[in-house]
Amino acid sequence: MSPHSHARDVFSAEKASHLDTRFRHILYRPDRLAERYIKPGNRVLDFGCGPGFFTREFAKMVGENGTVIAADLQEEMLEILRGKLGPEGLLSRVKTHRCKPDSLDLLPDRDGQVDVAFAIFVVHEVPDREKLFREIAAMLVPGGLFFYSEPPIIVSGSEFRESLALLEKDGLQLVETRWYFVNRAAVLRKAQGA
Repeated sequence: MSPHSHARDVFSAEKASHLDTRFRHILYRPDRLAERYIKPGNRVLDFGCGPGFFTREFAKMVGENGTVIAADLQEEMLEILRGKLGPEGLLSRVKTHRCKPDSLDLLPDRDGQVDVAFAIFVVHEVPDREKLFREIAAMLVPGGLFFYSEPPIIVSGSEFRESLALLEKDGLQLVETRWYFVNRAAVLRKAQGA
């Protein structure tokens, strides 16, 4: 099966409230995820950020000297995110970025590189995951981390392993695979010489 044939529908901004609930905070503990992979001062990419469920904790963790690039296809999601993080005083740490339907549309020489990138429950919505993975790999500093997770009810084990093989072709080395609550997750590191 071609890596281009896996895209599913994009989660609608009209349902954004389903993505930022107290129940999801208890299940996914975005604060612990941030503490585990982000250091103060880091530049972080939150691809498919939606209404900012993870972005909020990433912004808290990077501190005053760090930045989170919150990237999403839907301007409505970015508006919701800005509306939440503004009153919390976190928006100064966040750069919102609207992706193109076929591209992350971020360039390391224009937008800077990132220390950590996250793609949580979103790659299955992307029409060309191979291109997305190349773009994320290019954005990472040498030694940078990529946290990638997908729900097993949508993405099969073989499809997830296919994605890991594509990422390894792009110079990312598998550090760990784990279950993120009930979802498949992997952490990859960009090779130092890449």
